[in-house]
Amino acid sequence: MERKKNILVIVSDYYKEISSNLLKETTNELTYNNLLFTIETVTGVFEIPSIITFAKNKFDGYIALGCVIRGETSHYEYVCNESARALMNLSLEGLALGYGILTCENYEQALARSISSKNVIGKGLVATRACINQIDLKRKYTYES
Repeated sequence: MERKKNILVIVSDYYKEISSNLLKETTNELTYNNLLFTIETVTGVFEIPSIITFAKNKFDGYIALGCVIRGETSHYEYVCNESARALMNLSLEGLALGYGILTCENYEQALARSISSKNVIGKGLVATRACINQIDLKRKYTYES
């Protein structure tokens, strides 16, 4: 019998309504697939890669959830670019990672993308499915069981 996948979900709760939507779809999908998971909350998206680094190789997969909304300063670019770069580097190290970080122009865009509707699949659901797929492919190509 195959061991259940164990996933770490890291969610930035800076925008509480948006993060709640992302997390709801993520946990629903993980529960639907009968997977084990742990949730850690951080303040901002920038902190997510360090939590994954702390927990590196303790989980089968990692899901990063959060939202960055463009403001009037260059802070948006730094947070988006550097957190995405750090998460990509972790995935290139062989971690199975689902990327569920919204980068939007305004709150309304973020809210619309944070939960599934008739026309949109929510980013939390997409990130969860991506993580599960990454775990399966990693096992296939690295002969993990």
